[in-house]
This record gives sequence, structure tokens and C-alpha cells, in this order.
Amino acid sequence: MPRAGIALGSNLGPRLASLQAARELLRRLAHPAAELLQAPVYQTAPLACPDGSPDFFNTVVEIGYDGSPAELLRQTQAIEQSLGRTRGATRHAPRLIDIDLLYCGAATHAGDGLDIPHPRLTQRRFVLQPLADIRPELILPGHYLTIAAHLAGLPDGEPAPLLVHSDW
Repeated sequence: MPRAGIALGSNLGPRLASLQAARELLRRLAHPAAELLQAPVYQTAPLACPDGSPDFFNTVVEIGYDGSPAELLRQTQAIEQSLGRTRGATRHAPRLIDIDLLYCGAATHAGDGLDIPHPRLTQRRFVLQPLADIRPELILPGHYLTIAAHLAGLPDGEPAPLLVHSDW
């Protein structure tokens, strides 16, 4: 059964509660016999967000999923909306919840609003760190380095994410 990696982030409102609610709704989408993996929650500075944006809580979960990547994307967007996510004119504006599909088994796709593996995944410490906590040896479709190697290869200078919740 394909495993799907999903990044969760929140920088408005009760951040941890938003991540927990998203995790529980994702659990309902998962195949019942498949284990849900969850990384610790990290606090990170906002990246490419408007000035004065609050820090994010970020994590990654992985579920077993029987459907198509496009179906999972539609379902994750519905979860965002149900948890109060609104999409305004300002790109990267603060948000109650952000759910990004990182990968879905061996599937690859580019276009029509769906790019998997996520095209910036290997450049983002706030995604790589929690993903490395649960799947350090994962090699994404079309890649040859492990997640741990991608994380180790990031340039120095960016502050490390701050661990805020190991068990959430």
C-alpha cells in the first residue's frame, strides 16, 4: 500500500490544536490497517511570509493511502477548509492550518495544481527535519539521496527548528 507524507503547519490561533485536528482528520483518510507515523512538532520562523508573521509550528505525518494522489490532494484541501483555512490575495499569509502533500508512494506528477514529490521539499529544513525524524532513509521518487542526506546537505546559516512537542 502506498505511503503518503503530509506536511502540517500553523502560525495562527491555537497552533498545536490545529495540527492535532488535522492529524485526526488525516487518520480517518488512512487505510485502517496502516500505521500513522507522526514526527515531533517544531517551531520555525516564517519563510517568505509578510513582515510580522508569527512563528510556525511544523510537523510531518505519514499515512497508508489507497486512493490517487489527486484524490488525496482534494481531501487535504477540504480538511484545510474545514479547519478554517482561507486563501486570500496575500501569498504566504499567516494561516490556521497548512497541509501539503509531500509524496504518495512512487507516484510522480507535475501540473494541474499537484506536484509530487513536492518540488521544494528538499530545500526546506522545516519539512526535512520532521520528515527525517520518521523516515530518514526514504528516497523520494526521482531522487537518489535519502531524506537524511538532503537534510545534511542544506546550507549552514538557517536556524535549526526548535523542538516544541515530541509527543503530541
